[in-house]
Amino acid sequence: MELKEKQKKILDVAVELFKEKGYMGSSVRDLATKLNIKAASLYAHIHSKEEILEWICFGIAQEFFDELQEVKSTNIPPKEKLNLFIEKHLSVVLKNRDVTHIYSNEWKHLEERLPEFVELRKKYQQEVEQLISEIYQAENWELKSPTFTTRFILHTLNNSYFWFKRNIESTTEIPDEIRDKILFGLLGNQKQ
Repeated sequence: MELKEKQKKILDVAVELFKEKGYMGSSVRDLATKLNIKAASLYAHIHSKEEILEWICFGIAQEFFDELQEVKSTNIPPKEKLNLFIEKHLSVVLKNRDVTHIYSNEWKHLEERLPEFVELRKKYQQEVEQLISEIYQAENWELKSPTFTTRFILHTLNNSYFWFKRNIESTTEIPDEIRDKILFGLLGNQKQ
């Protein structure tokens, strides 16, 4: 999905608006006001408010998939692969904090493409679960519930933007800290 320059500007302003007021609390008129244009003029660049939500949700989902494919294609030891997955997923989240917030909380408001998006989320979760299962098996770690473990990891990673201040220093520390917490929580007394 390649956006035109004006659509990128609309998207940036919409992200601010949706984060501030929520998707349902925002209107096309609000967006037009923030862009300092008439609402009717906005429709020359978008079909609907929902289209913007689609850009957000499907756009960041593609970033997550791209990073996951890169991790899966690496030929490194399993534990390093888990570390790399956490680092790559977090890099998308932290680079797109506001977008991640909207993606995590507003996707349910997709209407026309909701079934497609739900399938996309399931596919991503399944691919991550497969990766985690392979890593656990290779490391001889006990994995009682691959689905729960995967959901736990993804929930933790996707919501990490809540926990850290928006500054450069904390951004460089976040992947290490979260990775250590996830591994310690998942492995318990087992050697990391």
